[in-house]
Amino acid sequence: MKTIRDKALELAQLMEDGKGENVVAIDVSKLNSWTDFFVIVTVNSSAHWKGLEKSVMEYIKDDDVLEVHLTHRKMSDGDDWNLIDLGPIVIHLMSAEAREFYELEKLWHAGEKIKG
Repeated sequence: MKTIRDKALELAQLMEDGKGENVVAIDVSKLNSWTDFFVIVTVNSSAHWKGLEKSVMEYIKDDDVLEVHLTHRKMSDGDDWNLIDLGPIVIHLMSAEAREFYELEKLWHAGEKIKG
């Protein structure tokens, strides 16, 4: 049986296979109580993140642990940063500009980087 860590690594690979750039997976389980892993990905357009989101939905279709939790956007256009909240894994699909501005890897530096 796959662990959540295994699934986070598989999702990170899925993002790379979908041409996501600078894919990083971080174990944040010891730093908060609401998720275990972040997968952070740079995307180049809204069509790109929608394609990656579709790949994630296919991946979790037959999974008995992961399910999508609805997120509320703070920005109306939503093209700079989109989340796919799977409970124990949160995927951040970010434009290069948003990724540089928010620096999630720096913010969560105390987490264990498991990929990237």
